[in-house]
Formats: sequence, C-alpha cells, structure tokens
Amino acid sequence: MDKPDWLRKAEDTLIRYCGDFSPILIEKSKGSYIYSKEGKAYLDFTSGQMCSVFGHNHDKIVQALRSASEDSIHLLSTMLSPPVIALSKQLADLLPEGLDKCVFVNTGSESNEVAIRMAKLASGGFEVIGFLGSWHGMTAGSQSSTYSHTRKGFGPVIPGNLSIPAPYAYRCPIKHCKNTCDNTCLKVGMDMVDKQSVGAYAACIVEPVLSAAGIIELSADYLKRLKELCDERGLFLILDEAQTGFGRLGVNFGFELLETIPDFLTLSKTLGGGLPLSATITSKAIEEDCYAKGFINVTSHISDPLPARVGLAMIEILIHEKMAERAEKQGAYFKKQLLELKQKHECIGDIRGRGLMLGVEIVKDRVSKEPDIELGYRISEACLSMGLSMNIVRLKGMSGVFRIAPPLSISRAEIDLGIEILDRAIDNSMTSTS
Repeated sequence: MDKPDWLRKAEDTLIRYCGDFSPILIEKSKGSYIYSKEGKAYLDFTSGQMCSVFGHNHDKIVQALRSASEDSIHLLSTMLSPPVIALSKQLADLLPEGLDKCVFVNTGSESNEVAIRMAKLASGGFEVIGFLGSWHGMTAGSQSSTYSHTRKGFGPVIPGNLSIPAPYAYRCPIKHCKNTCDNTCLKVGMDMVDKQSVGAYAACIVEPVLSAAGIIELSADYLKRLKELCDERGLFLILDEAQTGFGRLGVNFGFELLETIPDFLTLSKTLGGGLPLSATITSKAIEEDCYAKGFINVTSHISDPLPARVGLAMIEILIHEKMAERAEKQGAYFKKQLLELKQKHECIGDIRGRGLMLGVEIVKDRVSKEPDIELGYRISEACLSMGLSMNIVRLKGMSGVFRIAPPLSISRAEIDLGIEILDRAIDNSMTSTS
C-alpha cells in the first residue's frame, strides 16, 4: 500500500523512535475520541500514551493552560511560583504522612531518576532492584532499571542494577504457581539478588501494576512482604505510579489498595493529564537527610508554573468529578464485558487488571498458553480500521497483551461500542487466518 503524502514527509524529517509511525494523522481530540485529518472518529482505549486520564482536552485543563499563559510559563529553576507551592500542598494533603515533600519535573523517567538519585544519596549505596518486564523510563538511570528489549544494542547500563521476577501468576516465572501467586517468586528473587549484591543496596523500584509487562498486578500481601524485605536490607522502596495514579485503579493512588506506604512515590503521566508534568514525593526525614548531604537535581524545567497549573486542575477534577469512583464502577462493568468476550473467543487466554486498567492476553490456545502476538497485532489493526485505538504489548520476550486504559470519563455506551468493535475485530482476524 502506498504511503500517504504526510507520512512520506514525516519520514523524511523525523527520527523514527518506536518502529513505524501510526498510519493515521490525528488533527484533534476530545473526551474519549481522537479525530483523523479526514474527520474519522477513533475511540481511544489508551488515553493517548496513558496520560489523558480524564479525557482529551478536558475543559478545566484547557482553562488552566489559558490562565497560565497569561501569568508565567517558565522561570529560573531556583525561583518558585504560587501554582508550584499550591500543587505541593494539595498533593501532600491527599497523601499519608511519610509522603510529604514534592519536586516537580517533566516525565516519568525524570521523576524516577530523582527518586533513585535521592535513594543513593540517602543510603550511601548504589544498587537498585527492579522487576523483569518493568518499564521506568528511557533516560540512563531509569532505563537501567527497565528490563525489556529496550536494553539491547545501546551499550552498558549503569552499574549496580539487579532484577527479580515479577509475580506473573498466569505465567509463573519460576514454574511454581498456577494462576495464583503465593510469593515464592519474591523469595527466590531476593535470594538471587542477595547473592549478586556487593553490599551496597540503595533502592527497589516497582509499579503497582506492571503495564508494559502485560498488566501484572501486585497483591497487597506481595507488596507488604517486599517492603519488609527492603527494610531488612536498607533498601528504599520506590513506587512508580506513572499509570496507576489519579484514580485509574478505582482509588486515588494504587498504593492505597496495597496497604503499603512507599519511601518514594513517583507520579507522571496521569498527573499532567496530557501535559509533561511529573513529581517525586518522599518523607520529610529523607528530604532533610538529602538536603544536608548536598542533594542537587537542577533541570531547565523543574518547578515550571504552567504545568503546575495543570496539576492543580487535575486534582480538582479527580476530587470534584469523583474520578476514582467512576473508574471503579466503569471498570467493573468493562471487565464483565471482557470476561463475556473470553467465553466466546478461545484466543483470549486471560483477563486481568482492575479499575480502568485492564489486560487482555491473546494466546494460540488455553492449554499451552502460547502467546499469539501476531494474531494480537492483526486484531489491533482490525480495531483501528473500525474506529478503535488499542495497544498491544509486542515487546520481544513479553506476551501479546492488550493494555486497555481508556479515559476515566468514558461512558457505558462508549465501552459497549469498544467491546462490539473488539468482538468483530477478533472474528475478522480469526477468519482471515483460517
């Protein structure tokens, strides 16, 4: 098929940073939909890059941008503005004691870098533990704790990074569990890193739900035990809530479900609602210790007032529009619809997740559980042709899993439409191979 003129022009001047670009050119977006240059509407089941958590171009976000542009957009890094101070106060008020001090940067990768730097400074160590299959960012420190094919071909990562298996119950990493994790993988993993460690532990960084790894949930029991093991070793626990914060799981923050307060909480994608804004949050004691040791993390856009204004609007929407409650109710309905699809289609091996962060794993059959990544890709293409944007995890070494994370403002009618399109796309994709 001939490439459209706009795509040829794009490829002439843009670096291709994630394989091929999408075949559709998006001109605008609103609510649960994105619209192509030709005016075709696509139901968005990924909230952009999982960031537009309350819907595209939410009126209060647009209003915040307009107001900020009339006041101050950018300042010297050491200078503060009222929106930055207000945002830190409102976030601290939303969070429990022990998550009291904030710094605002741009991306999830940056917020994780800040947490890792502070953990290294406070602990005096440099070793960082992460999950196999995790994704914490693309900058050097965050990428070193990201265990996917993105590690290949770019030279050595920062020394001191160690990995443990994720609690992937559907595909137990140590061939022990059958669909229900009993935390044996955690014991095995920590035993392994203890043997590899040079005695300079600093931090352990995890997500409440591993997204890029295929929607792998941590249980409250698992995270509690992980925190105990971290405390025993002098490891600071960093919880990366890039995708799970701001109501996505049916609570304001994922750690609320897991009954464990981390030493560091990082927020990004959902904090900015589509704008580049992230935060690293920690305790007063850790911040005071790092300050006394000369902590420095100056960037060109730290504490910028414009994105802080958007963060304030996001908190207002989260609370006043009861977005966490919406996610819990709509997510339960959505999951029920997906489970009904599973009864119809043998290629759906597993449905998992909570709230409006759900995973659909595509397999060749349910006995072998062999991933059918190519079928998943065909389903994704069929969905797009019918007006539904879906995201399939196609990373080498990971299973073919759809990550479904629509805006929390999604209606039941829109959920029904998405389910109908997915149903037809699976039928069409299966027929095309028979």
